[in-house]
Amino acid sequence: MASMQKRLQKELLALQNDPPPGMTLNEKSVQNSITHNPHGSSTCMQLSCCYDGRRKPEENEYCDMLRWIVDMEGAPGTLYEGEKFQLLFKFSSRYPFDSPQVMFTGDNIPVHPHVYSNGHICLSILTEDWSPALSVQSVCLSIISMLSSCKEKRRPPDNSFYVRTCNKNPKKTKWWYHGKYLTRTRNFVYFFFFQAEGN
Repeated sequence: MASMQKRLQKELLALQNDPPPGMTLNEKSVQNSITHNPHGSSTCMQLSCCYDGRRKPEENEYCDMLRWIVDMEGAPGTLYEGEKFQLLFKFSSRYPFDSPQVMFTGDNIPVHPHVYSNGHICLSILTEDWSPALSVQSVCLSIISMLSSCKEKRRPPDNSFYVRTCNKNPKKTKWWYHGKYLTRTRNFVYFFFFQAEGN
């Protein structure tokens, strides 16, 4: 817990003082983390105070998961110029060894081949390519790059099916990364594809 607390304190300051281009930490979301703490911590980073010797940290939602919202604006000269989005970051008590949950949230979800209409993002660094060396800033930069390089606004071909059947946690999805392109599949669909190819 101490390593997670120290790491997030550092990343919080970095986002406040030197955010990626077009990105701003939503200060209200950080303040909400403070007020959500039923044990009255003086700061959203002081997660260890939730553990009082009687309650396990994982029994308290505040201790188990911390949420930040990053406001984002589409980069100039891209298909998303002037559009405003929000990224939701959820950190478990195992962060940074466990990747955060990251998804678009709010009323405007970008129309992109790797972004589902429920906000889930197919991006390898959010799952199998995650490393503790990465950070909220590096994730933000990757998402900015992903949007900026888009040549056509469209949803993934399996968007409707995926949104109906997926887990609310995008990390529960089996993402299939194919070369430079990303193919989004559920576990059972992934199995079906390979079964069909073997016929």
